[in-house]
Amino acid sequence: MDFANLPMAAYIGAAVLFILSLGGLSHQETARRGNLYGMIGMAVAIVATVLLLDGAPMGYILVIACVAIGGFIGARWAMVVEMTQMPELVAALHSFVGLAAVLVGVSFYLGMDADHSSTVHQIEIYVDVALGSITFTGSVIAWAKLKGRMSGTPLLLPARHFVNLGLVFSIVMFAKPMLEANGGGVIWLLVMAVLAGLLGVHLVMAIGGADMPVVVSLLNSYSGWTAAAAGFMLSNDLLIVTGALVGSSGAILSYIMCKAMNRSIWNVAFGGFGTDSGKSGGPAKEYVGEVTAIEADGVADLVRDAKSIVVVPGYGMAVAQAQHTVNELSEFCRDAGKEFRFAIHPVAGRLPGHMNVLLAEAGVSYDIVLEMDEINDDLSDTDVVLVIGANDIVNPGALDDESSPIWGMPVLHVWGSGTVVVCKRSLASGYAGVGNPLFIRDNTRMLFGDAKVTMQALLTALRS
Repeated sequence: MDFANLPMAAYIGAAVLFILSLGGLSHQETARRGNLYGMIGMAVAIVATVLLLDGAPMGYILVIACVAIGGFIGARWAMVVEMTQMPELVAALHSFVGLAAVLVGVSFYLGMDADHSSTVHQIEIYVDVALGSITFTGSVIAWAKLKGRMSGTPLLLPARHFVNLGLVFSIVMFAKPMLEANGGGVIWLLVMAVLAGLLGVHLVMAIGGADMPVVVSLLNSYSGWTAAAAGFMLSNDLLIVTGALVGSSGAILSYIMCKAMNRSIWNVAFGGFGTDSGKSGGPAKEYVGEVTAIEADGVADLVRDAKSIVVVPGYGMAVAQAQHTVNELSEFCRDAGKEFRFAIHPVAGRLPGHMNVLLAEAGVSYDIVLEMDEINDDLSDTDVVLVIGANDIVNPGALDDESSPIWGMPVLHVWGSGTVVVCKRSLASGYAGVGNPLFIRDNTRMLFGDAKVTMQALLTALRS
């Protein structure tokens, strides 16, 4: 049997598995299978790559050692990272992709034979390093914002768009002296990498905290295109295919989320997302009024009398790890003959699909988990809406405050229901840093406390 073509056949199989993985991840019911396909595809790709190595035994030892160390670190992180920390973990992983592209690109350039280096190959290296540097620094800033190490307030420098254009122009122009150096222009490559890194920092710094889920999605797309560029540089077909899959799927997801938030994808790409939407340019309105507090027993009375109930989960539910208790509440109400559903905003939490994953983890039935567009019109006919740890996605200021950073963002119209119960630790603003007039509306009740504790108290009151 001829084993010469076995690695290439394995690459084709891995590419098919990656496509099946993306297809599986597009639905909650098949997400586990999609993850399994991706894991198997990556294992096949790694083995095939090792088989393609043509070098001394030490090369195999180094590769296997790196895979083992990286696999151990990844498995360790997966076991210790909480669901609430997944967004910043994803951002950190994107930064690794960018950093790897930069290091590999520079090393490839240094290892080139100056007499045999083609212009096309040098351009491939240049593009790979540029995309990798943008992805690396942009992902680090995203990680810092999601981790709370950096303020979510957008950094709006004067003439910031001209700064971005100047950096892009410089990045393009520095390719000329590098190509003319005929393999000796590493200084130009490094200078360009620094400029691209500054561009990545500035692009993400200019984006507000409420829009970070879309930023994570876009950085996912950047990491894919970076991998594709590395594939061209390394003449690796599987890396090209995989990078194109990740890059295109990330771009499509970003576009879908932008449409859901009434934003422009171009503003995301050029670091102006969510910063030009307010017409007045001044501070958002301050809302003055009294809130009406309620205890768990009072919420239990509202739920008992209600025929239809909707839960709007948010980041606070994830922090409190209240999803299992909320699932018990849903089962109790459905057993009692009540209509019980979940309303998911596209950017709820800190990551696209964050709330869907939490609810799936708790065992919530997929058929009662509805997206914003599917359920928004029904909220006016809903008796009770429980907002658990969400803030910006239920803020009416997005519709009537043109100076607000979230102006124009579609939100869940929970205030149209019979009664809104907002479960929060305090009256603090959300990630966008703006007040929420929902809290002082006549049909709003504030249930203060940790979401898991208050939901457990509500469930106990209902059962008693």
